[in-house]
Amino acid sequence: MAVFLHDTMSRELRPLLMKPDRALFGMYCCGPTVYGPAHIGNFRTFTVQDVLRRTLEVAGLRVKHVRNITDVDDKTIRGAQAAGQTLTAFTQQWTDKFHRDCQALGLLAPHVEPSAVAHIPQQVAMIKALVDRGHAYVAKDGSVYFKVCTCKDYGKLTHLDFSKLETQGTNSAGEANDADEYERESASDFALWKSRKPEDGANFWPSPWGEGRPGWHIECSAMSLEHLGATFDLHGGGIDLCFPHHENEIAQTECATGIQGFAAHWFHSAHLLVDGDKMSKSKGNLYTLDQLIAKGFTTTEVRYALIAGHYRSSLNFTFKGVEDAHSALAKLERGTDRLLVAAGFTRAEFLPPATQETQTAWGRFQHAWEVLQNDLNVPGCLGQVFTVLADKDEPTSAQARQDLSGLAKILYALGLTLFTAAPVAAAPAEVVALAAQRWAAKQAKDFAAADRLRQELTALGWAMLDRKDGYDLKPV
Repeated sequence: MAVFLHDTMSRELRPLLMKPDRALFGMYCCGPTVYGPAHIGNFRTFTVQDVLRRTLEVAGLRVKHVRNITDVDDKTIRGAQAAGQTLTAFTQQWTDKFHRDCQALGLLAPHVEPSAVAHIPQQVAMIKALVDRGHAYVAKDGSVYFKVCTCKDYGKLTHLDFSKLETQGTNSAGEANDADEYERESASDFALWKSRKPEDGANFWPSPWGEGRPGWHIECSAMSLEHLGATFDLHGGGIDLCFPHHENEIAQTECATGIQGFAAHWFHSAHLLVDGDKMSKSKGNLYTLDQLIAKGFTTTEVRYALIAGHYRSSLNFTFKGVEDAHSALAKLERGTDRLLVAAGFTRAEFLPPATQETQTAWGRFQHAWEVLQNDLNVPGCLGQVFTVLADKDEPTSAQARQDLSGLAKILYALGLTLFTAAPVAAAPAEVVALAAQRWAAKQAKDFAAADRLRQELTALGWAMLDRKDGYDLKPV
């Protein structure tokens, strides 16, 4: 039941296999920087990683999932000072918020969630090892830099030609990277330790090179080394982290330990677009989960919308897409209800894979599972699921039970929970009448009238979510 996944470094589709001498599949994912609420672009990455972990579990692997918290960097320090709070108090409130959003979206909690501040000694020890091995140097102000030219295969993740590397000021997504403004020998070098500056306030720690704080890249290397060892099975993150963050992680870890093969597999997800555009505060399209809930969407609908596209393709997030997710989930529930009736089960008996009585049964969802195993193809898997559910032939009780076993495992892998919506009170007669008028206008292709009637419904506090065969009403 091997899962095949594209590897960023080799650029090949490779199986994810646990090494024979290990009991757990080590999976490290770069977590959030906790200086504000995470937005849906962040959650696209975290949700895709959650699907991968769940899929590996269904495939039979025992996963050790490590996801870090970045609670010390320029952004967190500036935020804490502006809020008049200690760094600990400031980052804890946003860490708590992140956890609540993760839970709402159905993300499994990582097995280990280390924080950068809690691992300062490990970072200092790794920096010292790099200095002792000649891979890092101390500047006049006490800052420490990684000497990139000492790493012979630097750039192997992104296939970067080191001779053409002029700066680390742009990341692999073509966006500005906050370069370290310190005295360094080469523009391609990067900070491991930043000497104390007045704007840091009380946020500094002792080190052999003087008071200061760690650079961003060394944090993940020290935490992954502490919790997964010098080499592990898979490292994940957004595509923007390929360079310089992950490239630098490889270089500093392998140079510090002397062991090649930092991570056996590299897993990166593509950017999220909103209405076809990059997200930014200035464009007003940097949505948080709370903002989407305020617009009347459920967290299950948001999750569905975030995973519905292939992880290696940019996903265009639109409100229409979340409305389509509502319709798709309703179709999933109707199809599942048919199978439950045929099997003689109630909704309460539709259980997760761990409690299914027939663990190996996939029924007619075998192909859907095989598609998901092939590079985490969620849209292809969902397409196969809907094909089975659309079959008008009534299955036998035995067939339906096998189908439900397979469907339960796929829904677990996707992190989709059905039958969770609370019953909605009947809409007022005025709303029902407007909805009927709008549906008739849409069928008549009078889209101007349909848009006007939708706005009237919104003004009355109701959303109309279209399906191919009708529509649903729900309060906003």
